This record gives sequence, C-alpha cells and structure tokens, in this order.
Amino acid sequence: MNKEKIAQTLINLRGDRSREEVAKSIGISVSALQMYENGQRVPKDEIKIKIAQYYGVSVETIFFS
Repeated sequence: MNKEKIAQTLINLRGDRSREEVAKSIGISVSALQMYENGQRVPKDEIKIKIAQYYGVSVETIFFS
C-alpha cells in the first residue's frame, strides 16, 4: 500500500470540491481527510468504503492499485 499514490488518487478524485464538502459528505473531519491526502495516514477499512462509495469507485481502485 503506497501512501503517496493513495494520497494523489484521493486528491485527483476530489477535483474541484472542497475538503470541507467531501469530509462532511463522508462523515469524517477535514483534518482526517487532509492527512489521507497528504499521505500521513491511511483510513480504516470502514472509512475506505465510505470514500470509495462517495467517489463512485471501488476500494481497490483507490487503495490497492
């Protein structure tokens, strides 16, 4: 699991949306999303699922490709 690649994928998926908008929709804090996008942390499995569902992609696409 490459944290830098995951971080870049999350940033690309977010696109023009604000971190605040995405974090609120997923149900996580902005600081947590920021840490995922900076490659400082990898989300727990239940958060991975919420992120993937929000963006309409598979968990594998974001975290394991």
